[in-house]
Amino acid sequence: MRKIQVMKHFLPAILLIFFSVNSARAQQNIEEEAVKSTINLLFDGMRNSDTSAISRAFDPAALMQTIAKSKDGKLMIRNEKLQDFIKSVGAPHSEKYDERISFTKILIDENLASVWTDYKFYLGSNFSHCGVNSFQLFKGKDGWKIIYIIDTRRKNNCS
Repeated sequence: MRKIQVMKHFLPAILLIFFSVNSARAQQNIEEEAVKSTINLLFDGMRNSDTSAISRAFDPAALMQTIAKSKDGKLMIRNEKLQDFIKSVGAPHSEKYDERISFTKILIDENLASVWTDYKFYLGSNFSHCGVNSFQLFKGKDGWKIIYIIDTRRKNNCS
């Protein structure tokens, strides 16, 4: 009899915890999908030379960097202006810019998201290079926007 009374008191608490955890996880999934959508907007825009889509993915003050090798083989960080990137993607080119990504890790804390994506870049159907993108996104009144991206680029170990 006492076990039944104890269960009657704990069952509502257990159910409340269960539904709270599930609700929080559902909200996290919604935010992760929204973050992915913003990043996919960038790459869909690149594939389609759609500068409007690319612009919508970024905060206007976003920073862009690449870790690359200089001509003498030394590693360096190269800065790129967002407007120059958008202009280059929108300029006429014969081959489609096709960056194929895999979402490796997404971390979200309130209005900040950090995303790691492996990628392979193709010019048309020809493989060019691979690497990793690291994104920082901010969620403001217009939703998730990319505020920072840095990537690596290599031609080896691209399995």
